[in-house]
Amino acid sequence: MTWIEIDRSSGISLYRQIYDCYRRKILQGEMRSGEQLPSTRELAANLQVSRNIVIEAYEQLLAEGYIEGRHGSGTYVAEGAYLEGIGGQAAPSPLSDALTGHEQRDIIHFRPGIPALDLFPRKLWGKLTEQIYNQAPHDAFGYGKPEGRHELRTAVTRYLRRTRGILCEPEQLLITTGATQALGLIAKLLLASGSEVIVEDPLTHEIHTIFKMPGAELLPIPVDEQGLLTQLLPHDRKPAFTYVTPSHQFPMGGVLPIQRRVQLIQFARATDSYIVEDDYDSEFRYDSAPISSLQGLDPERVIYIGTFSKIVSPALRIGYLILPPSLIERARDLKWLTDLHTPALEQLTLARFIEEGYLERHIAKMKKVYRKRRDFMVQTLQQRFGDNMRIMGSSTGLHLLAEFPGIEFTQDVLSKIEAYGVRVHPVEIHAIRKGTGHEHRILLGYGNVSEANIAEGIRRLAAALSAIQSL
Repeated sequence: MTWIEIDRSSGISLYRQIYDCYRRKILQGEMRSGEQLPSTRELAANLQVSRNIVIEAYEQLLAEGYIEGRHGSGTYVAEGAYLEGIGGQAAPSPLSDALTGHEQRDIIHFRPGIPALDLFPRKLWGKLTEQIYNQAPHDAFGYGKPEGRHELRTAVTRYLRRTRGILCEPEQLLITTGATQALGLIAKLLLASGSEVIVEDPLTHEIHTIFKMPGAELLPIPVDEQGLLTQLLPHDRKPAFTYVTPSHQFPMGGVLPIQRRVQLIQFARATDSYIVEDDYDSEFRYDSAPISSLQGLDPERVIYIGTFSKIVSPALRIGYLILPPSLIERARDLKWLTDLHTPALEQLTLARFIEEGYLERHIAKMKKVYRKRRDFMVQTLQQRFGDNMRIMGSSTGLHLLAEFPGIEFTQDVLSKIEAYGVRVHPVEIHAIRKGTGHEHRILLGYGNVSEANIAEGIRRLAAALSAIQSL
């Protein structure tokens, strides 16, 4: 009988392990056409599993054509299931999957921009979801409007007016499938081959790609610890828009002061261009009240992007665009052509979450959690590195920036750090102009990292850097 290996400690079901093993052996030619498989009863006894598990695996193999049943004779490998050259591409065994998962779980990942996933309000969200599924109008189960459900647009508008000083009506708000889709819609709406876009440098590297896809040219402007250096704006150019993160510059963490905000708006007016304000995690400001939006200063000139990925959960995939009236109709058409509409029932659940006050209570709770983790990370870094390291951009958001003079975070250095069981992200990867001073800086996210893991991760980082410097 062909040998089958199963791993009861694996997260993969026993039925799937049996199916995968036979499928792989048949594709690779280890089991040839016409070879008989053991009976379900025999294999179940041999593996000490329920016969129903073996039956389920056989039925799947039969449905996909790998095996065939012969009446009164048994089950056999079918003709034509061998694929030459598949051997090198075979799926890893359940045992190797389990080992890989264990190794990955041992890596402490200081990934920026990820909220505390274990503190998502599951029970409350489940309760609200059940209410929505039971009470939602019939039209919520059909195709929706591209701009999103009116209930959510109204709730978000009221929330933003109250907390961020946003000036808009629900009709100006477009619900998107996350902030990434919002950025993509803006690119399609305003950019074409040969367009120019002014951007902060450094800037989230994914956005480089989004804005370049239509053929636009990026005009990078450096940032300092207060954000975009508006005195360097090129008044001899005519950009389609200027992209900024004024409430919490990513990745440097600066907050754009009012003087620079005024200069930016004056520049946009003089060049007849727009400002795209990405306000992705401004709710989590620890040392003062949240900063008012740029949009509130000039609603006709500023396009505002927000998302619930950081303040609630990335799994929701719900963001929004606030547009000047002149752009709304075209944006709706583009959204419709992209994906018709964002899932309606999730929108209704989020609308109720906001309207009943749960969002603001959740933000208040998480702000305390993140402040505590931020303070602990700062303290731990200072204890481990002292004056050999400088902390920047720690007043807002879910990450801080650490600068280590004399250490250049190349790919080789990052790999050596990860060998110690900790993963960090270099600022240089987000720089448009390389070699301008960010080579010695890394981002350390703490939103989804416990205090115990922060302490252990910083310990590992210190050990790795010490070893690297001694080479």
